[in-house]
Amino acid sequence: MKKLPLLLFCVLTSLLSAQKLEMQTVLKDKISIRALQIWNGKVWYSGTDSKFGYVSLKDTADQKQIKLSPDKLQFRTLAQSKTYFFAINIESPAYFFKINKRNLKFETVFKDTVKTAFYDALFVVENRLAYAFSDPDTNNQFKLLKIRLFAESSWGFEDFKSKLLLTEGEAAFAASNTNISSKGDYLWIATGGMKSRIFRFNKNHPEASYEIFETPFIQGTSSQGIYSIDFYDENFGIAVGGDYTKQAENINNIATTHDGGETWKIQASGRNGGYKTCVKIRPGSKGKEIIAVGDQNIEFSNDFGKTWTKISEEKGLYVCEWMNRNTLVFAGKDRIIKMNLKF
Repeated sequence: MKKLPLLLFCVLTSLLSAQKLEMQTVLKDKISIRALQIWNGKVWYSGTDSKFGYVSLKDTADQKQIKLSPDKLQFRTLAQSKTYFFAINIESPAYFFKINKRNLKFETVFKDTVKTAFYDALFVVENRLAYAFSDPDTNNQFKLLKIRLFAESSWGFEDFKSKLLLTEGEAAFAASNTNISSKGDYLWIATGGMKSRIFRFNKNHPEASYEIFETPFIQGTSSQGIYSIDFYDENFGIAVGGDYTKQAENINNIATTHDGGETWKIQASGRNGGYKTCVKIRPGSKGKEIIAVGDQNIEFSNDFGKTWTKISEEKGLYVCEWMNRNTLVFAGKDRIIKMNLKF
């Protein structure tokens, strides 16, 4: 009887691996893409060389690309409200762009000229409230920008005013715009580098209510730590990452929480495909089914992240998003790919 669960697991894993994945390249371009949004049946992206655009998954001939600046800005963030898309370039000066969804007219509504500005993530938690997280300043000050998305001509930008500091060498990774997540009343931010921790805030009043949690994640050098997080609800969440300079290493690079980020348990250490830059929970799976992508492969878990199956060795992909329960999109170096899952 003790061998039955293991046998069933092996059979299920074999069946999962044997499934034929349908993958289609829907966009090719000279671009690096690390941020995606889904809207109106289209994949919207921002990337290098100031590029922003979309491709329709119903008809890939329906696509459009514009440049948000004559300068060669690098975008690794993208978020959306009901009416607009928003993007911030990495490096200083950092420009906050607002793009009308209907006509793609855009404007700069904020500019951060601080030399240390480097925005790792931008996240709309509700239609009128967004957060942007940057690497710290020279004093290791935690830098969180609270953005109130009011009427056309009225925008509110509030710096996080607490005395919250990061440790020396602690920052974040602008890998896929997913080191920030929100569910219910919570907003979580993951850091990496010399320390890899979870910061939990009240999404409406972060300056008044925040907590800091240690993690057992790989950490200790500038290239190590949590790269991406996703939460199913206020309790269950998953974090992935590793070391981008040693991508095959797979020790302490996946962890899950069942108490809203207070405690984390390492999963599949030494038994996964290595470094990952983006993780997304499958819609409707209650957190059980999860996809994770890194520069070297794509993996899938059907047991809350405890075990992983490599479903593709497609390389050069950094970010993913679910279109629906059976369809995903991936993006990275020079392309966007659609994947249909049959399991």
